[in-house]
Amino acid sequence: MATMYDVPADDLIEAVADDLEERLNEPDWAQFVKTGVDRELPPEQEDFWAVRAASLLRKVADRGPVGVERLSTEYGGGKGGSNRYQVAPDKRVDGSRNLIRTILQQLEEEDLVETADGEGRRITPEGRSLLDDTAGTVLEELDRPELERYA
Repeated sequence: MATMYDVPADDLIEAVADDLEERLNEPDWAQFVKTGVDRELPPEQEDFWAVRAASLLRKVADRGPVGVERLSTEYGGGKGGSNRYQVAPDKRVDGSRNLIRTILQQLEEEDLVETADGEGRRITPEGRSLLDDTAGTVLEELDRPELERYA
């Protein structure tokens, strides 16, 4: 049986996003919100909410009990420190915590993630089985000879 570690992350995230798109509701404000202070515009993808939710689900499963603060660091970037009159190096900034928190709350309502007291959030058995079942499906659909040994 294939696990989430046996398939490429981008293929797994895309497949899980297709499943989560029906289960999660994108808030009205999500189309106007940037994903961090280092971004200039909101995301342009049609299925951004489902893709970010799938990515968060995979990160929570991979990194164990993890909090919103650490996840916002993962999704952060570099904000330009220069302006018109002086040159400065880029500054490290975090991603949007509200966006991450809202998605994690929706994943909790679907029983894919649970809150670990004082440790952050961890994946539930239902969430793990969703990732592993999807990984098995993705592995069957992939036409990559180097991954044949996992099938």
